[in-house]
Amino acid sequence: MMTKEKQETVKLQPLGNRVLVRRLEQEEKLKGGIILPDSAKKKQEQAQVVAIGTGKKDKNGAITPIPVNVGDVILMEKYSGQEVTLNDQEFVILRADDLIAVVEK
Repeated sequence: MMTKEKQETVKLQPLGNRVLVRRLEQEEKLKGGIILPDSAKKKQEQAQVVAIGTGKKDKNGAITPIPVNVGDVILMEKYSGQEVTLNDQEFVILRADDLIAVVEK
């Protein structure tokens, strides 16, 4: 669940066939009660869509819309995209082609 601080409006609009996402936080405690330090956490492949671009142009100039909506939880390629920090928040800008799936609620 996101806090009010993280829900503030992001003033970053991805262009074309790109999507702006925020990685979801990994659990800090394992089932056995062991707490993981930040250095031991792996990159999370689940993220929440924050903003989407206009879509990809095909050969005829028609725009193919991006198949996700703002607020969707997605799975993405582990090391894809460009990491950016804005207002002390970390985001990833990636191509829509790097999205693997939408996680159903």
